[in-house]
Formats: sequence, structure tokens, C-alpha cells
Amino acid sequence: MKKLVRYLSILTLLIAITGGTFTAAQAQSQTKKLRFVVVTHGQAADPFWSVVKRGVEQAGKDENVDVEYQAPATYDMVAMSQLIDAAVASKPDGLVVSIPDADALSPAIKRAVAAGIPVISINSGSEVAAKLGVLVHVGQTEYEAGLAGGQRMAEAGVKNALCDIQEAGNAGLEDRCRGFTDAMTKAGGKVKNIVTDLNNPTDSQQRLEAALTADPSIDGIMALGPTGAGPALLAIKAANKTGKVKLATFDLSTDVLNAIKNGDMLFAIDQQQYLQGYLPIVLLALYNRNANTIANPVLMTGPGFVTKDNVDKVMQLTKEGTR
Repeated sequence: MKKLVRYLSILTLLIAITGGTFTAAQAQSQTKKLRFVVVTHGQAADPFWSVVKRGVEQAGKDENVDVEYQAPATYDMVAMSQLIDAAVASKPDGLVVSIPDADALSPAIKRAVAAGIPVISINSGSEVAAKLGVLVHVGQTEYEAGLAGGQRMAEAGVKNALCDIQEAGNAGLEDRCRGFTDAMTKAGGKVKNIVTDLNNPTDSQQRLEAALTADPSIDGIMALGPTGAGPALLAIKAANKTGKVKLATFDLSTDVLNAIKNGDMLFAIDQQQYLQGYLPIVLLALYNRNANTIANPVLMTGPGFVTKDNVDKVMQLTKEGTR
């Protein structure tokens, strides 16, 4: 944690050195405590988004700003759009949003920008952020992450894989599967997308198990998150395919890390979501206080890979709440 804090302090200093013109608005922001609202499609109870929330909260403490993390009770773009509108109405000094469905969320995000609120996007939406007037996107490019995952899966000998989309309509997940499919196809393999429901793990397991039973040639599953990896692992065992079907996933959880350590999972693609929560708060604080802007997306959070070679270190960091 100390190394992370030092790194982020250096990053903050470098950004400040490259600052733009200091305006009256920024000067005024020095006299009041800033307030930022974070609205994502992921619930704080989710193992992935709980780490994002911790990043948000730690950055709030480090920057001495008030932060609020909000998300709909389930994956619901109408509810998320309403949360964004409500946040805008409260007149925060900055807004952080994820953009899993640009068509559904663009109007609300544009209203935030039109109201003069600086907006930063995280996690999903890198391809549309600039068009919406977002200051900068912080995250990984989902297609490239999927591509890298497909290359690793193919290198492991997988020829016929399932790509499990656990949130129907999530553009980021679709991009992951598209990259995964392109890499597998280039290597001579094939991929079939399967849509499950992260809110119904039992049904997800049954769908995956049925797919494995219907096509004995399936020898790999790419899950797109920890909530999808659990049902996939159970489906493989229930179908008596342990050792025959290789499993990998995006993102981390305790169960995912244990599965990697035990040899039940090849790897997890890590987008370091703690930084997705932490960095936007730092950047918004600098924007308000020092007129700093970032010209390009901050695509430094992933993809990385967690394998048996580094899983012990990552497990320790997970206990500390930063991975």
C-alpha cells in the first residue's frame, strides 16, 4: 500500500507540473471542500466493484474531498441514468461514471457535461468517452484485453471455447468476447458466445453445464467476471469435465485466486480496479484545484495477468483490499 501511495503521489506531482491556466473557478474551489459523485453499473457488494469503491474512498481521504459511490440495485440502465441525473441535480464538483451501454446513458452524461460538471469515465466506455465530452477515460481497452486472453487460451491448447456474457447488452463484455474470438479464430480455434445472468448463478451454471453436455468438443470457457467464473467452475465439475475444459476469467475475487492457486483456473485478466476508483478522484481534484487536464485515455489499469506464478502476492494484496 505504501508503494502504491508513493506512486500515486508522484503521478499527482507530474500531472500538476503540466497544468494549464488557473481560473477563478479553480481558485474558488480552494476555499470549499470538493464533492464528487461516482455512479457505476456495479454494486458495491460485488467483489469487483467493492475494490473500486475502496479506491474511491481512499482517494477521497488522500485528497480531502467528499465522495459518494452510487449504483443501481441490479444491472439496470434506466435506474443508472436516473442516478446520474440525480447526481447532476445535486451540483457536485465532479462526476465519475461507467458507460456499459452508451445508447442508454449518453443523454444523461451529455446533460451532466452541459451543466458544466467535469465528467470522467471508468471501466467501460473508452470508445465513446470523447464524443460525450468526458474529460478522460480511466481503464483498460476491453477488446485488447479479450484479444490477449484469447491468445493465452489458444497457447494453452484450447480449440473450441465458450465466451460467457453475464450481463446482456453490456458493450464492454461484448468487446471482450469479440477480442477473445478474434484471437482464438486467428489461432485456428472457434468461439461461441453464451448469455447468462450474474444475478442468477444457479441458472447460469445450468446453462453452461447444458452447453458442455450438448457439445463434448468444448474444451474452454472464458468467463467475463468473478460472478461468472463461479458458475462456470461448478458447471465444469457437474459435467465431469474437470481437467478437460480449461477455464479463465476477467477480474479477481478470493474464489478466483483460490481456483488459480489450486490449478482449477488458468489465469485471470486483471484490470486493477482499485486504480479505476482511485485515479479519477485524484484527477478531478487536480482539475478543480489546478486546472489540470489529461489529453489521452489513462489505459494503464490493464490488462495484466494473474497466474500460478504471481497468485500468492496478489492474494495478499486482495486481503488488504487493493486488488
